[in-house]
Amino acid sequence: MTTVLLVRHGLTATTGQLLTGWTPGIGLDERGRAQAKALGERIAPVPLDAIVTSPLDRCRQTVEEIVAARAGRTAPVPDPAVDPMVGECRYGDWTGKPLTELQKDPLWPVVQAHPSAVVFPGAEGESMLDMQHRAVSAIREWNARLGKDATYLVCSHGDVIKAIVADSLGLHLDQCQRIVADPCSLTVIRYTPLRPFLLRLNDTGGTVDDLLPRPATQGEGQEAGGESDAVIGGGAGIDPDTANGAEG
Repeated sequence: MTTVLLVRHGLTATTGQLLTGWTPGIGLDERGRAQAKALGERIAPVPLDAIVTSPLDRCRQTVEEIVAARAGRTAPVPDPAVDPMVGECRYGDWTGKPLTELQKDPLWPVVQAHPSAVVFPGAEGESMLDMQHRAVSAIREWNARLGKDATYLVCSHGDVIKAIVADSLGLHLDQCQRIVADPCSLTVIRYTPLRPFLLRLNDTGGTVDDLLPRPATQGEGQEAGGESDAVIGGGAGIDPDTANGAEG
């Protein structure tokens, strides 16, 4: 059995506001680094045979914090491997635009209800089906490379993780928008010869913050599209500064 720890990168200054995609130079903010450090400390007892990361800065910095948290506490792990196959979906002309603007685009409801039919506009746009195929293929390739007894970590992005989870559950990609992957959440899949097993989903540490009523400032990026819409790119999750009603 091969166990994969899927980690979404921590918060950035634009998470849940802009669809950053492959925009370079966007790293974690202080909240994101704190999230990554806390996750690293929480999973430090778990032996890892490899750490794989998306090439984007926000994922690489998340991995840096996770590796630092393991220093001196567990056996050393190999240097993180950068794999573009687990990189963010290529959103083409949508890249860098505010989510509130994108919610008015005619393609938005298609992304919500029928993502398997979506090809993002522009020369660099990728289909969500191609994104899922490359990401799942990467996981399968790493599983084969590391072997059946391996446990390894992959740091990636919200939509990518949701697509991998949908595959592991035998769901059509059109159902992936029912899955949530918050910043710095932990999702764990165990792959066996017959079928994968989803062990954890969107685990952010066992608190109940995500169950509390959200202040008015929370979730603003979704309001224009309706409360049933999934946030493309994954959204910002619960802001730790306002989760308990503190002013942000």
